[in-house]
Amino acid sequence: MTTIVRETKETKVTVQLAIGKGVAQVDTGQPFFDHMLGTFARYAGLDLTLHARGDLRHHLMEDVAITLGTAVQRIIPATAARYGERTLPMDDALVQACLDVGGRFYYRGPLKNKLYEHVMRSFCEHAKVTLHLRILRGKDSHHVTEAAFKALGFALRDALVDSGVVFSTKGAVALEVK
Repeated sequence: MTTIVRETKETKVTVQLAIGKGVAQVDTGQPFFDHMLGTFARYAGLDLTLHARGDLRHHLMEDVAITLGTAVQRIIPATAARYGERTLPMDDALVQACLDVGGRFYYRGPLKNKLYEHVMRSFCEHAKVTLHLRILRGKDSHHVTEAAFKALGFALRDALVDSGVVFSTKGAVALEVK
C-alpha cells in the first residue's frame, strides 16, 4: 500500500492505493468524478481510498489526477508485464486504451470533455505511463468518458501483472534521487 498526500493552497488530496481486488472508497465532492475514479479502480483491480477537497472543480480534478498518477507510478512492479490494451463498448461508445507502464510519459486522446482530457493527461504524466485513447464510436459524452476509464482500468490491470521478467532491452532501470 502506498499513501500520497498532496496539499496546496487550493486543494488537499489523500490517496491510499494497492494492487488488490478493486475495492474503492472515493470522496471528492464531485459525484460523476467519484464514479469514474471508483470505476477505474474496480476495473484496474486496485484498492483505492481517496479523499479530496478543493476550491475549484478544475483544481480539484487536476490535483486528484496528479496524486493518483503518482500513487500508480509507485506501485508498478519492476517486473510488470508492462503493456495492456482493451477496447470497451458502453452503449453508443466504443473506446480503446493502449498502455505502457515502462516509465515514459506520453498521452494521446482526445476525450470529448476537455476537463477529463486534462485529467487523463495529468494522470499519465505523473504515473509516467504512455496511453493512447481512441474514441472509435460514441456521441454521449458520459458514455465515452466512462468507457475510457473502464478501458484504461482493464489495460492497467493487464500491465501491472508481475511477470517475473523485466520487459526492456535496457534491463532494470535504476534512478536515484539525492
